[in-house]
Order: sequence, then structure tokens, then C-alpha cells
Amino acid sequence: MKKNKKMEKIIKKIVFITFLIYIAYIFINQQQTLNSYKVSQKYYEEQLNKELAYQETLNNTKSNINSKEYIEKVAREKLDMYLPNERVYIDSGN
Repeated sequence: MKKNKKMEKIIKKIVFITFLIYIAYIFINQQQTLNSYKVSQKYYEEQLNKELAYQETLNNTKSNINSKEYIEKVAREKLDMYLPNERVYIDSGN
């Protein structure tokens, strides 16, 4: 009888220790998963901020697209068009 009670106590201790080890394993695993999610979150927040800034520049361009200054700027930069009697200097270094 004494041996059975001792065996029961030992088995209970082993089961309890195994349970604690399992809980510790789950906790560590979840912590690693949460850390990886935080890194992903930072990356996506940076991407979102970049895209919001780009959207802001597009909105500014959209609001200025019909202005005379913007039309002249595009004509000069993209189409190489200039006003009559305007002097154009070309940098030979480029």
C-alpha cells in the first residue's frame, strides 16, 4: 500500500512537471509569434506611411493640374517645349 501511494505521488509530480514544461513551451512559442507579428506590423506601417505620402503628392498634383504654372512645367520638363524668345541654356556636362 505504501508503495502504491509513493508511486501515485511520483506520477502526480511527473504529470505536474510535464504540464508546467508544456505551458512554458506554449508561452515561449506564442511570445516568438507575437514578436514576429510586431516586426511585420512595423514594416506594414512604414509602407502605409510611404503610400499615404505618395497619395498626398498625387492629390497636390491633381489639384494643380490645370494651373498655368504646372502646364508650363510639364511642357518644359517632359516635352522640351519653351516660350517664344526664351533663352535655353544646355549644360554640356550632362
